[in-house]
Amino acid sequence: MDGTLLDSEKLWDIAVYELAEHLGGQMTRDLRHSLIGSSGVSALRTMFAALELDASPPALADAGAWLDRRITELFAAGIPWRPGAKDALALVRESGLPTALVTNTKRALTELSLDTLGREFFDATVCGDEVEHGKPAPDVYVRAAQLLGVRPEECLAIEDSPTGVLAAERAGCALLVVPCEVPVEPGPKRVFRGNLTGLIRADLAAAYCGGPA
Repeated sequence: MDGTLLDSEKLWDIAVYELAEHLGGQMTRDLRHSLIGSSGVSALRTMFAALELDASPPALADAGAWLDRRITELFAAGIPWRPGAKDALALVRESGLPTALVTNTKRALTELSLDTLGREFFDATVCGDEVEHGKPAPDVYVRAAQLLGVRPEECLAIEDSPTGVLAAERAGCALLVVPCEVPVEPGPKRVFRGNLTGLIRADLAAAYCGGPA
């Protein structure tokens, strides 16, 4: 969702930079990049470690609540689309392909995003706070495949971040990578595309087979 369908990572940029300042520290570019695609708790622990803060459960909970409030404000003001994403969703739906939204974002924030995306495009949605382990663990993709009634190996995942790519690969999904904020290293089964503009069903088929898209 974030960085693949919606250009929401720029809103997360604002929120996490402000959170770092709120905590008395400073967000660096490298630290920000390390957080992209991570689940909420994992991202906060990474931030606390980098800022040399005591990551006690109450401190993490307070920081998480602060971040939730701020990102909710930003999401409510409107979330821009990634290039070609809206047409890509329409293509997949018109093709009759069962589709799941798989995200590390919490359910409450995902629901706000779905107001922009359109719930009618998805047969299932799985959020990071609904599985035992978020990305880069495969749990969200395994659960999504279950809800669609297929095996992960029968699915094509579309991802933008190294964390998401690892989650999809570990689940056994074929992979179309559309990098957004940070580079993704090439891999033997990773098919790359600059953005989703002009996507056609043949591109999805080629990515599923591991060929050029």
